[in-house]
Amino acid sequence: MRDRISELRLAHVLVETTNTLDDDFDPERYLGRVAGHCVELLDASAAAVIFDVPGTPALATGGHPRDLALGLLGAQQSGGPCVESLGTGRLVAPVRLAAAEPARRWPEFTALARRHGIGVTYAVPLRQREALLGALNVFVPETSPGPHADGELSLAQAIADATAVGLHNHRAYTECRTRATQLQTALTSRVRIEQAKGALAERWHTGVEEAFDALRRYARRERLAIDVVATEVIKGSLDDAALRGSWSGPS
Repeated sequence: MRDRISELRLAHVLVETTNTLDDDFDPERYLGRVAGHCVELLDASAAAVIFDVPGTPALATGGHPRDLALGLLGAQQSGGPCVESLGTGRLVAPVRLAAAEPARRWPEFTALARRHGIGVTYAVPLRQREALLGALNVFVPETSPGPHADGELSLAQAIADATAVGLHNHRAYTECRTRATQLQTALTSRVRIEQAKGALAERWHTGVEEAFDALRRYARRERLAIDVVATEVIKGSLDDAALRGSWSGPS
């Protein structure tokens, strides 16, 4: 029954992790929740996720417990499992920090981790197809019975894969929303320009192309966007004489 409950809990976590299509999506809060799930499901002391956000100068990070996890990430500036996984795109298998090799490999990180009672650490990449999005680092207490087995590593990779899907989906969603907004803005602008052309053509008893030429010339002369000029024409707040003065057609 306990295994069944664990399976259901994992299923809920994976569904939640891939559900990222929200306008108020916060990467740091999201990664913190993912790290919290890892601590719970993997019997870890802490977990941290690092995510490469396009267009920003730094990586988004999230961890649980926050201070401990982010401290362990910060100690990896000179080397550590999460940074190594992010750099290579490959998993870093469980490492016992009491051994001599980790102290030589990651001295600053290993010293801090051992002071906090961390006995084992490992990291897995966040990958969506060929795109490497980040890495997940798990920190296991010294009191954990025996080394972490392949099952825990596979579970961590499953959570990382679901996280990568969630991050990729949100990125695609954001890009689609941005393009849709840009298209809607362009369409609305075009409608306003057409309305202004029609209003001027009717008022001046001329063709719409001549009216558009007046709009364009006035916008260029005043260094305004033509959409701004069209809006003023529709509102009736633009001086007609000034507008007609930009037109080279008959009066």
